[in-house]
Amino acid sequence: MAQDGGFDLVVVANRLPVDIELTDDGSINWKRSPGGLVTALEPVMQAADGAWVGWSGGPDFEVPPFEGDGMHLVPVTLSAEEIEKYYEGFSNDTLWPLYHDVIAPPAYHRQWWDAYRRVNQRFADAAAAQAAQGAVVWVHDYQLQLVPKMLREQRPDLRIGFFDHIPFPPLELFQQLPWRAQVLEGLLGADLIGFQRAGDASNFIRAVRRLTDRPTRGPIITMPDADGRPGRHVRAASFPISIDSAHFDELARTPEVQARAKEIRADLGDPEVVMLGVDRLDYTKGIRHRIKAYGEILQDGRIDVQGATLIQVASPSRENVGAYQELREHVEGLVGRINGEYGEIGHSAIHYLHHSYPPEEMAALYLAADVMLVTSLRDGMNLVAKEYVAARSDDRGVLVLSEFTGAADELAPGALLVNPHNIDGMKDTIVAAANMDEREQRRRMRKLRKRVLADDVTKWSDSFLGVLTAMPSRQDHV
Repeated sequence: MAQDGGFDLVVVANRLPVDIELTDDGSINWKRSPGGLVTALEPVMQAADGAWVGWSGGPDFEVPPFEGDGMHLVPVTLSAEEIEKYYEGFSNDTLWPLYHDVIAPPAYHRQWWDAYRRVNQRFADAAAAQAAQGAVVWVHDYQLQLVPKMLREQRPDLRIGFFDHIPFPPLELFQQLPWRAQVLEGLLGADLIGFQRAGDASNFIRAVRRLTDRPTRGPIITMPDADGRPGRHVRAASFPISIDSAHFDELARTPEVQARAKEIRADLGDPEVVMLGVDRLDYTKGIRHRIKAYGEILQDGRIDVQGATLIQVASPSRENVGAYQELREHVEGLVGRINGEYGEIGHSAIHYLHHSYPPEEMAALYLAADVMLVTSLRDGMNLVAKEYVAARSDDRGVLVLSEFTGAADELAPGALLVNPHNIDGMKDTIVAAANMDEREQRRRMRKLRKRVLADDVTKWSDSFLGVLTAMPSRQDHV
């Protein structure tokens, strides 16, 4: 904490990095939440004695700021109505489908927008109250795109960064948003705006150029000062996020995880080929396309159901949103039909698991899988692909990766890239992956591991914060 009572680094995200509950006597119990963002920022926060502003996770859950894991945690309270309209509504039924290539149609409701704006203001107020003079504030993701401008209006002394964890859509899609100008102005309150891919940064710059009067030059947008003259500059650039790859590598090397991987294969009947999909149950992940392709491969006789199986982990997601309820019904119906047609007593064609699992079990699943299927229709990054690579210290396994993931930019040299909309092409690639010889597997996996182990999540956070803190607070010329 700085001498003026504020914090030199403040992180603002939709959720706190811990799950909290109040006990009967009014005290707070908490446990750390899983997730790459927490892993990336925890050591930075602890070193800076930083504060983290985020929603506590439940409706009308009022908790005072508290200390946890070496961080000052500042819960933001949301009402049940705000959760419905700001989070389930505008964030996940308007922005999410719009930003993911309109795979599902976005809904535009003014009441949702009003709630989004109101909640963003609450997050901005909380961050402003925690930040020391001249502090760095790092705002995260699509739920909080208005916070940078709101924060700058209150605290022009701050250095503000924003990172968009999901894709930023092409202009032709983004301009459908009725509140497109307000979202752009909200983001332009930041000094540095980070994206997963260079293409996302380009989409943002193009939207600014077309939909605002802000001058741009390459990745730099010039903002006017109070007199309308050229003032501060905003930079938009790509900073691909990663995982704590060394930790995942170590986890997968433990005797317990390696024994569990062998147990999983034994429980499956020791098939020749185990394929694995791991996703949130989300329409952007291409689960239906993947299962359809696998079913057709079995129908064509290109893979023998007795010698192969597919494990599909689909963790629950946004179960109060209608599109997700429909997706679950469709996926489970498809799995049931394929198992009914091709399954045998004691052997299922597809093992469908609608659960979330701890990291140890995930590492064991990765080790047990000969082929990892990451076939998203659109994905900001997809960290599952990187987790699979980090777990494979045996240099075995094949990664089948959608070209529409951010991970494809980094992992193309070792992965087998697919267009998940091309079912026939995806079938051919899956069969090739299942039949790949060990020598080729090792050649490809070594390339993948070299990249994933070098470009870890710490490098990502250091890179973003390094650029942000190095930027002049005010420039007269580019």
